[in-house]
Amino acid sequence: MASDPQPLRASDADRERAVDVLRTAAGDGRLTLEELAERVEGALAAKTGEALERLTADLPAPAPEGHRAGKRWIVGIMGGGDHKGRWRIASRATVVNVMGGADLDLRDALIDSNETVITVVSVMGGSDIIVPEGVEVELEGFPIMGGNDLKLEGPRPRPGAPVVRVRAFSLMGGTDVKTKPARRVSPSSGDAPSLGRPG
Repeated sequence: MASDPQPLRASDADRERAVDVLRTAAGDGRLTLEELAERVEGALAAKTGEALERLTADLPAPAPEGHRAGKRWIVGIMGGGDHKGRWRIASRATVVNVMGGADLDLRDALIDSNETVITVVSVMGGSDIIVPEGVEVELEGFPIMGGNDLKLEGPRPRPGAPVVRVRAFSLMGGTDVKTKPARRVSPSSGDAPSLGRPG
């Protein structure tokens, strides 16, 4: 009796094509930032073509062009302008805080590209920005009579992972940027689980 054929080994080009499909799907709003990071990591580590197919099986190829633009301006004036859960952020977004703060949780956010740049301008206020583990994070800018802080936890992101760059300019305030583990979605939540989540 003939044995089952062995699955074909994936090449570097195969992995790059899969990553391109994932990035396009994220730009179309089909994957959150967290899901993109998880799947890109899986694609870069995949040994076989079958493993890559499992990562992109629920995504169209090629993805249809055009999608709803992400949020470009977020304002927290004398109060909050918080965003969390499933929401869309543009590849270039600006947060303005005056005597208040807008906190951003990007773990379930939909993104417009593989690189997201967030500029935060705060006067007597600031923002807390949460980024899922597996995403490359950078913080630059400067505070005056305040402070900006970057706290990274978890494993180091793989090459090719999505990037979040935060530019924070604070006067009598500050912005904290930190990574947190993926939030676990229960099967009864109604939201399709991503790879790495219980389903």
